[in-house]
Amino acid sequence: MIDLKNINKYYHTGDEELHVLKDVNLHIESGELVAIIGPSGSGKSTLINLLGFIDKKFDGSYLFEGESLVASSDDRLSKIRNKTVGFVFQNFSLIENNTVYENVELPLLYNGYGMNQTKEKVMSILEKVGLKGKEKNYPKQLSGGQQQRVAIARALVNSPKFIIADEPTGALDTKTSEDIMQLFVDLNKEAGVTVIIVTHNPELLVYCSREITIRDGEIIVDRELI
Repeated sequence: MIDLKNINKYYHTGDEELHVLKDVNLHIESGELVAIIGPSGSGKSTLINLLGFIDKKFDGSYLFEGESLVASSDDRLSKIRNKTVGFVFQNFSLIENNTVYENVELPLLYNGYGMNQTKEKVMSILEKVGLKGKEKNYPKQLSGGQQQRVAIARALVNSPKFIIADEPTGALDTKTSEDIMQLFVDLNKEAGVTVIIVTHNPELLVYCSREITIRDGEIIVDRELI
């Protein structure tokens, strides 16, 4: 599904050139549950911006399902991103003044659905993530774990090809973190959702089928875990 070939990424600040991704080669199959792990400053964020079609200024090639999207216009890339990638963030990134239902519905409305077409999909996905009955609540009325479930539901509602979860348990306690990671495992196994977990926490590796360790912009480990 995803093929990165000889990816190099540079940032320029004044006369200084910073080489943040160095000859990265990576293949991710549909249906995998992958952990991209590394310390702060290792290049993880740069890599996921590239994987999620946010950053297209790099050297090398990125093929998604055999097609290079680098030459696409920003508008087309935005539409592809909305249909293809679901993002889950550490801080949930929910709209506080919107209900749970409205937060999850939003990507569908961006995708051209009418408001009368969204109810079945939204309610189905809320049930799948264990939030049936919470659709009228506001984020501040929910626990951290429930808010992260809303974020996961929002990421899933468009049936994306893959999910990027950036430190998805970073703001959660141990028990809630285990529940959220188990939800990713269940979605991966039962619904076939491809999940890319980005983390600095090695404890999350037990939930994943593959470890990709990045350090100083280079992939130093790429191994199957199961």
